[in-house]
Amino acid sequence: MLQLKIENARLPAASGLGSAPLSVAVRNGRIAEIAPAIEGEAERVIDARGRLLSPPFCDPHFHMDATLSLGLPRLNVSGTLLEGIALWGELKPLLTPEAVAERALRYCDLAVAQGLLAIRTHVDVCDDRLTAVEALLEVRKQVAPYIDLQLVAFPQDGLYRDPTARANLLRALDMGVDVVGGIPHFERTMADGAASVRELAELAANRGLMLDLHCDESDDPMSRHVETLAAETLRCGLQGRAAGSHLSSMHSMDNYYASKLIPLIAEAQLHAIPNPLINITLQGRSDTYPRRRGLTRIPELRAAGVNVALGQDCTMDPWYPLGSGDMLDVAHMAVHADDLARGDGLDPHGCDGQQPPRHGPARSDPAQGRARRHGPPPGAGRDRGRPPARHPPRGGQGRPDRRADARARRRPLPPRPRGPGRPRRLRAGRRGLRAEGGGLGAEAGGKAASRVLRRRGIRLLTVA
Repeated sequence: MLQLKIENARLPAASGLGSAPLSVAVRNGRIAEIAPAIEGEAERVIDARGRLLSPPFCDPHFHMDATLSLGLPRLNVSGTLLEGIALWGELKPLLTPEAVAERALRYCDLAVAQGLLAIRTHVDVCDDRLTAVEALLEVRKQVAPYIDLQLVAFPQDGLYRDPTARANLLRALDMGVDVVGGIPHFERTMADGAASVRELAELAANRGLMLDLHCDESDDPMSRHVETLAAETLRCGLQGRAAGSHLSSMHSMDNYYASKLIPLIAEAQLHAIPNPLINITLQGRSDTYPRRRGLTRIPELRAAGVNVALGQDCTMDPWYPLGSGDMLDVAHMAVHADDLARGDGLDPHGCDGQQPPRHGPARSDPAQGRARRHGPPPGAGRDRGRPPARHPPRGGQGRPDRRADARARRRPLPPRPRGPGRPRRLRAGRRGLRAEGGGLGAEAGGKAASRVLRRRGIRLLTVA
């Protein structure tokens, strides 16, 4: 007997299997057959009714240790990256493993409802207790049946700038964190930043791990650590295993230098991970007008053959007061903010139905890491996607409902509600935030944050 049979499903045009409805059979967690009709009984049958069957979404850049902590201990009044880091520094001593895990699991429920089943999350190691590391290692175990969660050891306060960051990063890797992280542009000097890139690349190479650095998240065109990252990737033999996240300063670089830099990134097979929602929110804060968008050069990177993967980065935390866990929202912002709405930016063969263009979140460095640990990438193995929308509308245009999920069936999967990314069950008190069983509204600062938001005309709902 088959484990699962999906009938009347349309596959992405890029699969080369045509546009006619097909059936997909799954046996022992693997796709066993794809045909117009498949005989035989199955433990579970899904009638896609002509909707698209796709691989799940993959978010290559997120901060799950901080998610859903908006207003703790206060709001980011300036809306800047630096105030967000300062706020997070105030919150870290107050964290408990239980609170971090509870918020992370709430976000994982939201992610599943949005078809997001693979997440790479950075976890701050600049806390001698390693509270967030402990919590997210446990969360990784709990969500393993339905979400591939990959952890990055991230020294938020700087590998050299924080006196215990190096030792804590090594401890986190020994505890089972998957990827080496860093933030060279936050070191005290450009020289220290470059030195941190070299040390972290050597560490990743020596341990056989992947490398993912926050790189040049700045409006300063002289922040050029991605150049060092590309060089160290080649020197240490990390081609295809290293990623530069954000790369915001490329938006402000002069075209001559960018024309030199982009081929170096391509030569190193370095993955680029911009985060459109956050980059366009945090960057350009020092500008009057014209105001820079702060998003890296996605079209030019793609043209050079660089693998560009879009990340969510934040959801309701010290850096970003919004967010829905919907990767189509991320792709939607990239299309508008980085001149991708032209015919050559939206490839109809790469964004059929749910999947955004080829540079979108479905193609990413974490998928390569998952392939090493768990077998083939989504669609070839145990990761069966969801039939969200009727063929042929593009997911980036219509943001279709995600109707069913073949892998995450153990979790209740509500239909997509009215409003971006909100689960079906919501609670909102007249006097402020309210949550059941702890969570965002039950922690110190939640009510104060709600009062400030209400004065600005924003009514904030929490997940129950």
